[in-house]
Amino acid sequence: MRAQARLRNLRLPSRAAFATCADEMSATIHRLDPGRPAPSLDPMMSLVAADMNAVNAVILDRMQSDIPLIPELAGHLIAGGGKRMRPMLTLASARLLGYTGTRHHRLAAAVEFIHTATLLHDDVVDGSDLRRGKRTANLIWGNPASILVGDFLFSRSFELMVEDGSLKVLKILSNASAVIAEGEVNQLTAARRVDLGEERYLDIIGAKTAALFAAACRIAAVVAERPEAEEAALDAFGRNLGIAFQLVDDAIDYVSDAGTMGKDSGDDFREGKVTLPVILAYARGSDEDRRFWKDAMMGHRASDEDFAHALSLVRSTRAIDDTLARARHYGQRAIDSIAGFAAGKARDAMTEAVEFAVARAY
Repeated sequence: MRAQARLRNLRLPSRAAFATCADEMSATIHRLDPGRPAPSLDPMMSLVAADMNAVNAVILDRMQSDIPLIPELAGHLIAGGGKRMRPMLTLASARLLGYTGTRHHRLAAAVEFIHTATLLHDDVVDGSDLRRGKRTANLIWGNPASILVGDFLFSRSFELMVEDGSLKVLKILSNASAVIAEGEVNQLTAARRVDLGEERYLDIIGAKTAALFAAACRIAAVVAERPEAEEAALDAFGRNLGIAFQLVDDAIDYVSDAGTMGKDSGDDFREGKVTLPVILAYARGSDEDRRFWKDAMMGHRASDEDFAHALSLVRSTRAIDDTLARARHYGQRAIDSIAGFAAGKARDAMTEAVEFAVARAY
């Protein structure tokens, strides 16, 4: 729980107008409406298109090195088809606040470098061979190169933070980096523990995934010199969106394919990753089912037939349905967190981005 405690230390008192940014959910603001047309990231991408061009220029400039392997390997992932959701959140949050400067461009690039570095390291730890539908960098160049280029990108991100000159921004992003690392280590120590429990799992994803979402949004309020209450509201938006995003990823692993997610259906299962669908199915299963899950997470049941059986168990126990229900819950909390800001294109785009994150599973 130390990771969550570290993050809570950054939270500051909020005003009444932003009461929904705290842990309570409003039941009346901006409902996630399943009857609406399929949501899209297009409104947010259009909103920040000009700013994103500037961010991309920073990314391309700062990933360069006299060592040819560094831009080659970094470019493989950075240009690998990701939507750059986290830097877009920094840019969209700045738009929500009416910020018209340019400081957020470099900071959004720093956010993307942090994210890319963690992906390079994660793929080594997980032994992954597919990322966004392409072979992973560690499969092509090897583990040492992937780790070292990840370190290079982390260093670049801190250069950009220091150049910005704000100690508060540096504190937020450096804290998020530390929390992400704590979350990864927490996940490593819990590897293959099928009795992990939902609370600890949420603590893990709150650190390894949601921390950077929260920081990406919060730094926009610092740059825009807005009140601490608005910082907290944006922090809550990003944090809840990040948890929803990860929970949907967990569910999609059991219902998707490489064309949809950039990885094969069942990758998490075959790698023995204990995610929320597994935790729920194990807790609700018979003794025989539990023996299956223990064997599967230890790597002893990884055939196509075993995965088919796992699918039948997560469906019969409603583990997928309930994982997605929790994702919708956190998505709603994210939407409620920005309800105190002025209505307009920015808030609408950020709301639809949440709905898109949740709707990916349908």
